[in-house]
Amino acid sequence: MNWINNVVRPKIQRVFTKKSTTPDNLWHKCPSCGEMIFHRDLDAAMRVCPNCDHHMRLGTKERFASLFDNDEYQTISIDAVALDPLKFRDQKKYPDRLKEARAKTGREDAVTVAHGPLDGVETVIAVEDFSFMGGSLGMAAGEAIIRGAETALEKKLPYILLTAAGGARMQEGILSLMQMPRTTVALQLLREAGLPFIVVLTDPTTGGVLASYAMLGDVHIAEPKALIGFSGRRVIEQTIREKLPEDFQSAEFQFDHGMVDMIVHRHKLKDTLARLIRLMTHRPRSARQQNANVPMAVATQRAP
Repeated sequence: MNWINNVVRPKIQRVFTKKSTTPDNLWHKCPSCGEMIFHRDLDAAMRVCPNCDHHMRLGTKERFASLFDNDEYQTISIDAVALDPLKFRDQKKYPDRLKEARAKTGREDAVTVAHGPLDGVETVIAVEDFSFMGGSLGMAAGEAIIRGAETALEKKLPYILLTAAGGARMQEGILSLMQMPRTTVALQLLREAGLPFIVVLTDPTTGGVLASYAMLGDVHIAEPKALIGFSGRRVIEQTIREKLPEDFQSAEFQFDHGMVDMIVHRHKLKDTLARLIRLMTHRPRSARQQNANVPMAVATQRAP
């Protein structure tokens, strides 16, 4: 028996059952150290834990705001693709899953492309959002990456891609896997045109994404402690029948084995990208870099 509902008088019930008007998401717990962080402090730190420096996942809007000057950019429209070419259904219909992901993120698909100034240099930037169906590579995501490469070719601009994906989208079957060679061809055209293509590997970057465009950059940057690998740890251990190192598939492990050129803290990412694109496009240092006495040479290094 519910004592409040069945015994206490109605006027008194309202005292017990009155709902709190305080939002329940004002504090966030760091998944690494357990520190409780006020939401405004976490946003100001670009979702980097001030206690242990753990890099939490960042959304598309926040990524663009952290890279484009004064948050000024224009998104690039992407051609529509077939909604459900295979009529796929598991526990839910594929169109229903897409509808839920679009409502949750406010985005049409996992990859969004925009162009605008990065430290005064017009740049095309594509962001893969893990919150949209695990950042999975499907036809729309492949089309977005290709459209970004085409825009960079048309405008003669550098192209930066920030990856975060669990792999190919199983609901699109072979059509999702076809995006791997399609994006490879588009990026090869960039290379032939002598335009920079820089990849920033964020947590996590796995599967078919890592096996295609995520490893085709002129420079590969990773965020600290990001998971970077093709297959899952357990699958590999069961296949080779060996115990893998504790830091296996971490950004630091990939750096030590030559798969990543540098590991850069999120707070230093914009400055690093600005130096790289100015170096690769033979542009002089910006006034901001000169005032800060930032060297043009970029050394391969780990983040502190």
